[in-house]
Amino acid sequence: MTNPSDLFAGRVAVLATMHRKEQAIAPVLEGRLGLKVVVPSGLDTDAFGTFSGEIKRPSDQLTTARLKAAAALRHTGETLAIASEGSFGPHPQIPFLPCDRELVLLLDRQHQLEIVGQILSTDTNYRSQSIHSLEEALAFVKTLNFPSHGVVVKAVGDPGADPFIAKGITTPDGLIAAVNQALALAPDHTARIETDMRALYNPTRMAVIAQATEQLVQVVQQTCPACGCPGFSEVQRFPGLPCGDCGTPTLLTLSVRHRCQRCQFQQSRPVPDAPLTAAPSQCPYCNP
Repeated sequence: MTNPSDLFAGRVAVLATMHRKEQAIAPVLEGRLGLKVVVPSGLDTDAFGTFSGEIKRPSDQLTTARLKAAAALRHTGETLAIASEGSFGPHPQIPFLPCDRELVLLLDRQHQLEIVGQILSTDTNYRSQSIHSLEEALAFVKTLNFPSHGVVVKAVGDPGADPFIAKGITTPDGLIAAVNQALALAPDHTARIETDMRALYNPTRMAVIAQATEQLVQVVQQTCPACGCPGFSEVQRFPGLPCGDCGTPTLLTLSVRHRCQRCQFQQSRPVPDAPLTAAPSQCPYCNP
């Protein structure tokens, strides 16, 4: 089969975003795959959920990215779409550590392909805190890379009342005004400050989106050994990497299974560049 990039070279890819994600995604895809990324006007991606909570995400992270990409194709009539979706919360292995899971999806209706790149990163300023005074607010935002990273201010109070929310705050004056208004409107004079996780207000997240896009390109370039289809991607991990001292199987990954979405060929492989054995500290026998 020809180079996987040849499937996309010279084509237009519509990017489902209204938060300037093209700054992170377009340079990677245009430089590595030769396609042209365009952002369609009039596509409301906030309809698929907002980080600040006014609109709930309709489904899980991958399904929501699929919905965004499909909406971009309907909106433009093109055959190639890109969608990005982020999720923030505790690290799955280290619960006290916040993390950012970014997913970038390529949907190609011409070749009936769906290819996903994703990355889990602890490089995030994702945080929130309730405050009761302007002084508390000013102290908290110092920990959030403000003002280079935006924040959201909300009034805390009666759920049935009209909520106050100010987003995209990137100046001290804007922060002071929003906090004073939120404190005045809240029945118990409590406001909440959150990091604004929209990409255009969060350079740290924008960088992680770029990393997920690089990973997408890597998956595109992984071709099926049986039919040559691009996107020969990981579908399952198997534990059992042996301890380097005693040989006991550990919970660390021994092999990874890949599957072709076109012909369904499967193949299990060792993790690339991974050690052949686990450290004794990871062993249930050596370190019970």
